[in-house]
Amino acid sequence: MLIQYGQALGDYMYDVFVAKFDFWLAFGLVAQLLFTARFLVQWISSERAGKSVVPMAFWFFSMGGGLMTLIYGIAKREPVIILGQGLATIIYIRNIMLIIKSHAKGSESLSN
Repeated sequence: MLIQYGQALGDYMYDVFVAKFDFWLAFGLVAQLLFTARFLVQWISSERAGKSVVPMAFWFFSMGGGLMTLIYGIAKREPVIILGQGLATIIYIRNIMLIIKSHAKGSESLSN
């Protein structure tokens, strides 16, 4: 019985990752790697600071990975991915805009 499950799992993995390998699968995997990198960046930054921080790089990785995942979802016609990443990407971009605005205000007050 375990052997049958192992074979079925092996067949499934082959079908998903090897037999169906194409440009879009590679694109989607790179998108997911970018998206995952944001957690590594946040973790490393927090460890260095000794407290929880969210560095600007976190938002850029979020935006890059989110946009790529959105493009993947559109190409593959996946409504769950399109809806999820469409809204999330808007939030990532807005956070970057707010951070840039905050930094600009900070530099204005320093020059006055």
